[in-house]
Amino acid sequence: MEIHYDHPERILGNIYKGIVRDILPGINAAFVDVGLEEKLFVAIKEISDSFLREHRAGKTPQIQKLFKSGQQIILQVKREGIGTKNPQGTMKISLPGRYWVFLPTDERLGVSRRITDEHESRRLKRIAKRLKREGEGLIARTAAQGASEEDLERDFHYLLGTWKGIEEQAQRVKAPALLYRGPDLVRAFLRDRLIEDVKRVVVDSERVYQEIRDFLSYMHMEEFVDRLELYRGKRPLFEARGIEEQLRESLQPRVRLPSGGFLVIAETEALTAIDVNTGSDVRHQDQEQAILNTNLEAAVEIPRQLRLRKLSGIIIADFIDMKRRDHLEKVLRKLQEELKKDRVPADFVDITKLGLVEITRKREGESLLGMLEEEEET
Repeated sequence: MEIHYDHPERILGNIYKGIVRDILPGINAAFVDVGLEEKLFVAIKEISDSFLREHRAGKTPQIQKLFKSGQQIILQVKREGIGTKNPQGTMKISLPGRYWVFLPTDERLGVSRRITDEHESRRLKRIAKRLKREGEGLIARTAAQGASEEDLERDFHYLLGTWKGIEEQAQRVKAPALLYRGPDLVRAFLRDRLIEDVKRVVVDSERVYQEIRDFLSYMHMEEFVDRLELYRGKRPLFEARGIEEQLRESLQPRVRLPSGGFLVIAETEALTAIDVNTGSDVRHQDQEQAILNTNLEAAVEIPRQLRLRKLSGIIIADFIDMKRRDHLEKVLRKLQEELKKDRVPADFVDITKLGLVEITRKREGESLLGMLEEEEET
């Protein structure tokens, strides 16, 4: 299970025409005014290949030689602001469609890592080379697997037309200005996650239900219309499906494990700490087996909690100490298997000298706790 939480001030994916305000040579970065309350932080690594080539930046580009105060640039919000950190911007524009991610400023070809069939991967790369122009990039998404050339071409031309519209808008307006608003949560979720293994999409709003039908038609995803269901029950949908209870549980620091053990999860600004405890696991008279059993359950539950709570950055997990090396390896294998199920890049990094397991998960915004607390304050 995953929970996605939207808010009206969502800026992720928006594209702006901004004005460079502050240049920081010491960290090779800059702040760009795009008309928001906070400026976008742009690191040197977020400058597009086309811009670097245009300015003949060389192998070790310096921000002060590329940007000048008052300069106007086009950039996209890569990450929402987290805590006291400014939102991050990038000049490496990406426009996701149903089948492709279009990269108008970076020449790159790629195929989703979830497409493992080599023949299909080669087919998609061949089509991408034919469609894209010099200096542009295309990445085939998971949904592209098995798609017809006609559908792939239609999706590409839709994205290309979107980019041309953004460029034309940039010529007309004065910075700072919004050029393109990223899709709302519902549309982005349907575009990215609606694949064949999704059996039903349940909606409790007639307006949203109709908007989704229109969106599916617009994206040529009519095969999913029959899976769309309008909920008309008297009880609220989240309450009827037990989601309210799971939401409450996801905000509690303590998480029960099937055997009687439990996790304690503590979020801080720098990292998230997860402590594994045996609790009342008495199914195994052998203490080592009881510890292994609890740790294996934790190795499954921890990645689930990362997804559910939208935890990201550095995660430190303190598993119960195991004397046997083969038990430790078994737990780590299980942890890595479960982390691979995450659509957000997440990976086991290492074991520290103190026996703590380090995990990283790509930041995509506030955690669920942070978002809900912020909502209560407003």
